[in-house]
Formats: sequence, structure tokens, C-alpha cells
Amino acid sequence: MDRVAVVTDSTAYLPPGVAERHGVEVVPLHVVLGRRTGVEGTQVSPRDVAEALAERRSEVSTSRPTPAEFVRAYRRTGARAVVSAHLSRALSGTYDAAVLAAREVAEEGVEVRVVDTLSIGMGLGFSVIAGAEAAASPGADLDVVERAVVETAAGTSTLFYVDTLEHLRRGGRIGAASALLGTALAVKPLLHVVEGRIEPREKVRTATKAVARLEELAVQAAGDGEVDVAVHHLAAPDRAELLAARLKERLPALRHLHVSEVGAVVGAHVGPGALAVVVSRR
Repeated sequence: MDRVAVVTDSTAYLPPGVAERHGVEVVPLHVVLGRRTGVEGTQVSPRDVAEALAERRSEVSTSRPTPAEFVRAYRRTGARAVVSAHLSRALSGTYDAAVLAAREVAEEGVEVRVVDTLSIGMGLGFSVIAGAEAAASPGADLDVVERAVVETAAGTSTLFYVDTLEHLRRGGRIGAASALLGTALAVKPLLHVVEGRIEPREKVRTATKAVARLEELAVQAAGDGEVDVAVHHLAAPDRAELLAARLKERLPALRHLHVSEVGAVVGAHVGPGALAVVVSRR
């Protein structure tokens, strides 16, 4: 078909109905809970992960989709041009699997541009939405859609709080030295995503102060222009709703605000109590 399709992975955590409305193919990552393995979303839920981590009843890990899963997704689009946007390759092998799949379907005449958004969660999701909206524009080509994804990703900031860095350390998503700094003197760590990597941002003394500081940092990231914002959490809905309400009050140029629980993959690495804000500058 003479159109550009958009494909992403399940860590985009798109709002309900968005993927269906825009015709976005979502390829799920995998979650391992002890001896049980399932795909994120349909077979393993955030609650499953939160309970397993809290009770320490089984080891929790994640794995990328296979190249074959991406090949099937590219074929399902029915398109000859695809932009495939994914979470940071520094955090997952998902990007590499998509690249391998792109090479395979190229032999069938399908051109796939694989984009590392250097982000995760709605940091990826906002980029996917921008790409899908661009693809729906009359005459949009592969360059236009890819540029929409890349530029939106570049204008996005991801900040988050975790109760402990232990889950990130175990999963290899943050260095041991950084994890040690985060636990010293029982401080509460604030982190951000920098060039696709998770880095310490600040340390505060209590969870209450951490959430308040997260709010301030999000307001700073938003600036005075129009923004879209997402608030993510794992097993902390009240904390997330309160932060969302505060941001709605403080951001007069706010266009869209999404509040959602992160999926099982990110949940496995941040742990219960995690809270994140994604700011996408328009």
C-alpha cells in the first residue's frame, strides 16, 4: 500500500485506544516471573510484577521480542514503508531485533527505518503518536514520518523517582556505583534519561520531598511553551493522581495529560512505588 506505517514496542505505554485509532502495530516485550514467561500486557500484568517484587517469591527479568515477531508485525501493516520506533537500545536489545527484522523484509521490498528514540514509556509513546499523526497527513513520505518521530523524541524529558535503585541495579540498567550513591544515608533518588541511559539526577531525604522535587523539575522541563505530559507509576495510583493534579494547575500551556501505570517490563526494573513524569515540548 502507498502509505507509511508506524510500528513500536509495548514499552511505549500508549493511552488506551491510541494504537488502534492510529493503526500502530505494537510488538510486546517478554517478562519472566520465575519459571513463567509471558508477553507484556496480555499475559503478564503490572500487578503480577509488583506482587512478585514485593514478595520476592520469584526472580523477575525481561527480554526483547524476537526478530521474527518484528517481521510478522511489519508484514501485518501491509505497507511498503515503515517507521519502527523503539525504546533506547542502551536499555534493551529491542532495537537490534528490529534492525535484523528490517533487513529480512527489505528482501520483500519493504523499507523499514528503525529509530532509537533514546527514551522509554511515553517518552517513546509521544514520538510514536507524532509519527502516526504525520503518517496520516496527505502525501507524507518515509522521511516526513521519521523526522516527526526523531524531533518529538529530542524534545522530550523523562524524570522519575524510585523507592530503591536495587531493581535497576539487578537488571543492569544503572551502574553499581550510581546505585550505591542512591542508597547512601537512606536518601531517595531522582533519576532521568540522558541520551538513552538512566542517570542519577538528584538525591533528597524523603519520599514526600522527592515527589515535590519531581514536580518542580517537570515544571522546569516544560518551560512556557505548549507541552504534553504523562505521569507513570507502579502500584502508586494515589501518588500519581496527586502529581498529575498539581501539574495540571501549574502548566497553563498543557495540551494533553495522561496518567497510567507502567507495564510489566518497566515495572520489573523500577519496582513498586515508582513515579515518573514525561514532558514532551511541542
